[in-house]
Order: sequence, then C-alpha cells, then structure tokens
Amino acid sequence: MKRAETVYREILYRVIEEKERKLTQSELSKKLEISLSIVNSTVRKLSELGAVKILQRSFSVIDIKKALYFWASIRNLKKDIIFSGRIDLSVRDIERSMPNDIIYTAYSAYKFRFKDVPADYSEIYIYASDDGIKNIKKRLVIKENIRPNLFVLKKDNLISKYKEIPIAQIFVDLWNLREWYAKEFVDALEKKIEEVS
Repeated sequence: MKRAETVYREILYRVIEEKERKLTQSELSKKLEISLSIVNSTVRKLSELGAVKILQRSFSVIDIKKALYFWASIRNLKKDIIFSGRIDLSVRDIERSMPNDIIYTAYSAYKFRFKDVPADYSEIYIYASDDGIKNIKKRLVIKENIRPNLFVLKKDNLISKYKEIPIAQIFVDLWNLREWYAKEFVDALEKKIEEVS
C-alpha cells in the first residue's frame, strides 16, 4: 500500500470511527511518521475533489463519500497480494485456523466487525507479514497454483496500530474485489458508514 493511502485511511478512520472532522496536516505527519509533503499533496487532492476544505491551520472533511470513493478508485489491492493458495476447508474453518497475528479484511472483516454477512462468500482476504504466512503454512495445508480461496496482502506497519481494522480499509478492499457478492458487501457497508457518520 502506498504511503499516501495510509493518509487516506487515517483521515477516514478519524472521521468515521473517531467522529473528528477537523484535522491538521502536521499532526497526521507526526502520527503516521511520513513527510509533511506527502500529507500535503494527499489533502490537496481531496480538496480539489471537494471532499475536504482547507482552513488556515487545519482542514475539515466535508464529504466522506467522495474521500472514500477516491481512495477506493486508486487502491490496487491486487498489487498488494503477496501470497495466495487454496485450502480445502470451509470458510468458517479456515477463519478459525488463522494465527492471531493476521488482520482480516474484506468479507471476513465485515463479518467479524458487524456480526452479519449480506451474502455468502468463499474467499478470505487477510493482511499478514512474512512470519504470518509461515505460521499459516504450518497450520494449514495450502495448495498453490489451484483456484485460490486465501489471499494474503502485505501488512503495512501502521495497520497494526489500530484497535481493529478501520471501516474505510474494509470498504476500499471490498470495492476492489471482482466477485459478484463484493457489491452486496459494499452496498451494506456504505449504509453502515452513513449510519455512523
């Protein structure tokens, strides 16, 4: 995931989950440990779209949906896949067998976060480190080069700092999936975001 995307994620996390609409670029730069110029160009893009309003010493998020869809449109989930394989178990059994150091996203993240599923699904998407992949391979028999049902995305350093995966991250990851039922999840999650924001 690109560094600019960590800025989008943090902004949307603060707005959706923390209910903060007014933020400062310098504070984001310090928290995310990335240059102020990256934060500045990211915020400027959102301003050009009309998603944020730049004020004298801060900026205010005025259109969550625009910011969310902009990030979703530039997200390249496929590029972040570092491992995939097939596990001949049910989705539920695969989820139960995962080590603690992984982070669910997409369908599983939605299910665990909201205790609901808008449609059945047959793929699992997770964020994991190289050690996490080794742990998964120790626990489960994984067939490679066969239609995969487990997709491992490269875990960035900052995602582990959140108590649970941000709702915006789940949304943009779902939005980038091709399975027909991804749209069911995106539509349901969009409604939940409207309820909480």
